[in-house]
Amino acid sequence: MPVRVIGMIGVTPPAGAASVHVIKGGISTDYLRAFALAHEQSGFDLVLVGYTASSAEGFLVAQYAASHTTTLGYLIAHRPGFVAPTLAARKIATFDHLTGGRLALHVIAGASDAEQEGDGDFQPKDVRYRRAAEYIEVMKRAWSSPRRFDFEGEFYRIKGAQSDVRPLQTPHPPLFFGGSSDGALAMGAQHCDVFAMFGEPLAATRTRIAEFRARAAAYGRTPTFNMSFRPILAATEGEAWDKAKRILDSIQTQQNPTGFGAIKKPLDHSARRLLDFAAEGDVHDARLWMPIAEATGAVGNTSCLVGTPEQVAQALLEYYKLGVHSFLIRGFDPFNDAAAFGRELIPRLRAGAAALDRAAAA
Repeated sequence: MPVRVIGMIGVTPPAGAASVHVIKGGISTDYLRAFALAHEQSGFDLVLVGYTASSAEGFLVAQYAASHTTTLGYLIAHRPGFVAPTLAARKIATFDHLTGGRLALHVIAGASDAEQEGDGDFQPKDVRYRRAAEYIEVMKRAWSSPRRFDFEGEFYRIKGAQSDVRPLQTPHPPLFFGGSSDGALAMGAQHCDVFAMFGEPLAATRTRIAEFRARAAAYGRTPTFNMSFRPILAATEGEAWDKAKRILDSIQTQQNPTGFGAIKKPLDHSARRLLDFAAEGDVHDARLWMPIAEATGAVGNTSCLVGTPEQVAQALLEYYKLGVHSFLIRGFDPFNDAAAFGRELIPRLRAGAAALDRAAAA
């Protein structure tokens, strides 16, 4: 399977020297347009458009960015529960057509109960995952049903639903999900196509992949896997470690580096896993560096891979060998790092993955 490379775009220039989040804040259309173009020109396949209870609306952000790009795809974070699933199905199918099939959906249940309440949703997380499963089921019915259909579940009751627009992609745009709780894994195993994980050590990743494949197999599904990292690159390994320490120092001096407050309490099960790995040691598998995850409560994709472009590409390829065929990479200097990844890292990653695929085929 060809490797897929995903970035992340934001809506306004970062305020600090080392940025943890990119989606919060006001909107600069010039920056958004340039940021999307930088990813397209750097060879990214998709970019994530994030979601918080205060940030710009993701579908509109992606639609604007898509109008200024030609090949770049958009992985839109979407929280079920705020619009009807039948409307969401038509909205997604419409977007898919208007962008020529450049859409994927990242289904999330919300980082925390408190943050979700900012949008008026007071359901606990386990309930939100059950609701999300039902929501996806209804969307898939809307995308595929040749005639009007009824649905009655725990959260949605629909009578005579029909959609005139079907997704351009068949059978529908890829559905990503993330999470480590039982509710998240149950929803994803039954309904989603790609399990998105934060960067963890190789041994833990191998175990997670095997366990989730078994879960999905119970529903006759064969998922793929995405893993998120923050590469920290330099011309030499020593320079890369020095750069990593400067970034950590900058983040530690910021009052609110994540945009979710200064506390380091983990927001979810996935963050708690990263903090457990950070407690075991700063460095895993030679390149996986965890102090920034520890300093931020593991918010916002803070697992780092540190080294030269060749070393970091090889580290990514070790995950590729395990079955991780999609990587979300972004830096702490978001705009400039996207360009640097396009020059130094992405070509090496693609070449290495292609070589592994040829060897496997032979």
